[in-house]
Amino acid sequence: MKADFRLDKRVIVVTGGTGILGGAFVEGIAEAGGVVCILGRNEKVANEKVNQIKEQGGEALALIADVTNESDLIKARDLVLSKFGKIDGLVNAAGGNIPDAIVQPDQDIFQLNMEAFHQVLNLNLFGTVLPTQVFGAVMKNNPEGGSIVNISSVATEQAMTKVLGYSLAKSAIDSYTKNFAVELCRRHGDKIRMNSISPGVFLTEQNRTLVTNPDGSLTDRGNSIIQNVPFARFGKPQELIGALIWLLSDASKFVTGSKVTIDGGFTIYSGV
Repeated sequence: MKADFRLDKRVIVVTGGTGILGGAFVEGIAEAGGVVCILGRNEKVANEKVNQIKEQGGEALALIADVTNESDLIKARDLVLSKFGKIDGLVNAAGGNIPDAIVQPDQDIFQLNMEAFHQVLNLNLFGTVLPTQVFGAVMKNNPEGGSIVNISSVATEQAMTKVLGYSLAKSAIDSYTKNFAVELCRRHGDKIRMNSISPGVFLTEQNRTLVTNPDGSLTDRGNSIIQNVPFARFGKPQELIGALIWLLSDASKFVTGSKVTIDGGFTIYSGV
């Protein structure tokens, strides 16, 4: 049974692999024996991650690309294939909020920044759909198929103030995961699976200023969130890795179109 949770020699592409959550994913995949391809725009961080993994005896490749740029993604895919000859998995971890798409309490909601809303949708929704189109197409040629994992959010489960655009984008990811999983099954049987992980509130570069002050103390919003998390804390990136490895590995071979929520009980707590 333990071998089912291994990713030995499986080639996994992680978009957003230079971010906080994506970086944790990269490390977890490498520890599980996977060959990890770190896709992001920050070349310095990507190369640092590659060197770190290689020093620990693993295999890794830096892919410098924008997830909303198809030609970037095609070049990255071709580089992976030229080096490893296959792609076994894809983690769509690129995403996040955009400052101008945050709806402030004193803002006129009939004067939303529509350009920013388009940007947040483009990054989170199409920045998931487009990599799936490019990298997923390769998986259908694998004898053993592949697994695709998207990143959702607890913001799709209940209304959260300020993050309207981000919530809309992640809600679309939920719909995409279920619908595309079914379409994959109808064409390729059980060969390619698509699932998602829904993190609760984790400290990332995108939300840090919303929930913490410069001195590290919690903002009013941060305190409100903690009061509604039964575990009474934010999540740690490493706490997402177990679910990710499970979804990428053979241990979840009969799982598709599902969402795994990892939030310390945030979405089940009534506040009473």
